[in-house]
Amino acid sequence: MLLAYARVSRKEQNLDRQLIKFAELGIEERFTFTDKQTGANFERDGYQLMRRTIREGDLLYLDSLDRLGRNYDGIISEWKHLTRTIGADVIVLENETLFDSRKFKTMGDLGKLLEDQFLSMLAYVAEQERKKNKQRQAEGIAVAKEKGIRFGRQKIEIDDSFIAAYTIWKAGQSTAVAAMKSVGMNRATWYRRVAEYEGRE
Repeated sequence: MLLAYARVSRKEQNLDRQLIKFAELGIEERFTFTDKQTGANFERDGYQLMRRTIREGDLLYLDSLDRLGRNYDGIISEWKHLTRTIGADVIVLENETLFDSRKFKTMGDLGKLLEDQFLSMLAYVAEQERKKNKQRQAEGIAVAKEKGIRFGRQKIEIDDSFIAAYTIWKAGQSTAVAAMKSVGMNRATWYRRVAEYEGRE
């Protein structure tokens, strides 16, 4: 049976490029497992479902080795579990000439040795890339903060419309609900702004 596993790191990223490749290979949609989650560990719903589904003699396709994961030890351990413990085969489309576990199996013990060496090299590269990505992300956030760019939900400033609504409410001429609606704030935001404003006085 043909299976495939596709992964991207974040929910806003698109799986289509990988899924198109698998569809062109004739892999049924029900046997294509997906995750939108970091590759730092293997506790992913789609991956774990694939792991429970795959059987001896099955063939699993990956777009690239880092789609399997980005943890050096984990990649090697999972590859060996799939190919040696379960007895399935794995093909990595990006490096198909090197990473087709069927080729290694035909070479006996030498094949295992070569497979281990290739895996170690590429798994190491995948993990280093993950570390570099995290470092670049941290550096980018630091630079953005230095430039005054704020992250998270934008803060609603205390402006004249808030002050007017607050004054009317404090004078008892308006309910808190009406005051909130007039400035487009929910209850939590309203009372947070109230505390900030009163703290200024």
